Amino acid sequence: MNFTEASLFWGFLVVYGAVMYVLSPKSKNANSFYKGADDEGNPVGQWSLTASIFISWIFAKSVTNAANLGAAYGVTGGLAYASYWLSIPVAGYIIYLIRTQTGARSLQDFLTSRFGRLASLAFAAAILIRLYNEVWSNTAVVGGYFGLPGEWEYYGAAMLFTVFTLAYSLKGGLRSSIFTDVIQAFVFVFFVGAVLFLIVPANDTSALLTNGEFKLNAGFDLLLVALLQMFSYPFHDPVLTDRGFVNKEKTMLKSFVVAGLLGFVAVFIFSLVGVHARLNGIEAMGNAPAAVGQSLGLAALFFMSVVMMTSAGSTLDSTFSSLAKSLAVDLPRLAKRAKDRLPSVRVGAVIMIVFALLGNLPMFAGTDILKATTISGTMVMGLAPVFLFYGFTRWSPWSFHLSFWTGLGLGVLLAVGLIPASWAIGDGAYAMLLGVNAYGFLICTAGFFLPLVARKLAGRSLAAGEA
Repeated sequence: MNFTEASLFWGFLVVYGAVMYVLSPKSKNANSFYKGADDEGNPVGQWSLTASIFISWIFAKSVTNAANLGAAYGVTGGLAYASYWLSIPVAGYIIYLIRTQTGARSLQDFLTSRFGRLASLAFAAAILIRLYNEVWSNTAVVGGYFGLPGEWEYYGAAMLFTVFTLAYSLKGGLRSSIFTDVIQAFVFVFFVGAVLFLIVPANDTSALLTNGEFKLNAGFDLLLVALLQMFSYPFHDPVLTDRGFVNKEKTMLKSFVVAGLLGFVAVFIFSLVGVHARLNGIEAMGNAPAAVGQSLGLAALFFMSVVMMTSAGSTLDSTFSSLAKSLAVDLPRLAKRAKDRLPSVRVGAVIMIVFALLGNLPMFAGTDILKATTISGTMVMGLAPVFLFYGFTRWSPWSFHLSFWTGLGLGVLLAVGLIPASWAIGDGAYAMLLGVNAYGFLICTAGFFLPLVARKLAGRSLAAGEA
């Protein structure tokens, strides 16, 4: 960067952090810090909740991945990644059913009541891993607009961004997160519009919207993966599911549906940045938004960086608030060491600080941000039968464990390359991922129903013997 570029980018980062801190509200009690209520105890409004869900799930890594896939496969790649956002309405509807049918106040409450405390602990471990990954995978994307991995500018920007986000998260917890999400949503939409204003006129619109093929080896395999993971992926992300319990059931459901549809459209639109790169022969180099921004000039690159900072900030502050709730509220309740009374704000603040430090360690080691999504989504495939078919049982711990641990095992085997080649569906880049998710869903479902079938057969045998 030259002096002008450095002043613009670093200046915006500092101004962004200062403005978010000044505007974010301060939580005066634990109910506000952990549950997002205002000082009088009123829940989050519908449109604030909608904006929060919309922007907090548009991670910096997500829009980068969408653009990269657009560069690799055209609109097919963009649609594939955008399809993950359709899981938000799915999650909202299932949480609506859980709340209205079981009266559960959280997913942990629900799992404990149906599948036992050990099931809830396994689930808690899965979501903590997910939250841990959210820290580095978002700060690394921001750092990429200031320098390359290995350069001090890269790490310095990522850590400064972490500090700013942590500061206003400590100030207000979930209430601050939701409030700033509304601001970040408007900023995100405005600058995405500015990016499109530069990109669309530079291309033939028809070519921009039709480039790509719906073939398994041209990105369609990833689209099928996204549709399969739709029923499991959202449930291991408390950034999303925590918001399913902060308002009335119908208000929550409306917010989830609208936010999911808006998210699908927004992510697909941003994937056109990658399609532009594909049409114009711009080498993405793992970061299509930055490559396109550099090709279009300083203004475009600055717009891209603003989009990344706002999307990363909305996710990171939500991650901090979810970590605080998971470790300060949910886990102690599972361990029977806490009652309904919420812990002090100080406990949650300490947790945020610890994870702000530890969560960035993988960034220094170097990692693939796309794998943070696809691999973790595969490892939790066993959650799909648990949440889809819970109505078939009142109490069945083995149903959870046979489904959940089978999915986790398959995800680990995929990650270390031990799945047989015969499992692949098609010959595309995601052929093995598709095969594991397709066959894995069937195997996990069989595992879920096995204890129920065995119990029913045992009951019939017992009845026959008594007769």
